Amino acid sequence: MARKKSSTPHRGFRVADQIQRDLTELIARELKDPRVGMVTIQAVEVTPDYAHAKVFFSLLAGDPVACAEGLNQAAGFLRAGLFKRLHIHTVPTLHFHFDRTTERAADMNALIAQAVASRSKNEPTE
Repeated sequence: MARKKSSTPHRGFRVADQIQRDLTELIARELKDPRVGMVTIQAVEVTPDYAHAKVFFSLLAGDPVACAEGLNQAAGFLRAGLFKRLHIHTVPTLHFHFDRTTERAADMNALIAQAVASRSKNEPTE
């Protein structure tokens, strides 16, 4: 039997995007945990059944491990805030993960700059 296509094929992406926007606002305005500094929500991945959401964040300054602990402890509070904002049947359980993408990008950028500088030193000038 053929599987029925959903009337909203990208609903999971839209829900994840809305969760990202709402979490950013909730963390900035309502979360008072001193371990959580200036957090940027990079991405949200929601499971197909909306039971769980992986929330990837980066940190401007501070300890990422302590910040992740603070966010994971506040996950219930943040989920309750999402219940009030989202109009979906199931609001996912939040799991926060520190995103090292920006750090890796900066490291790669430095390596590329170093390679370009060493190449320009080794090339003879005419």
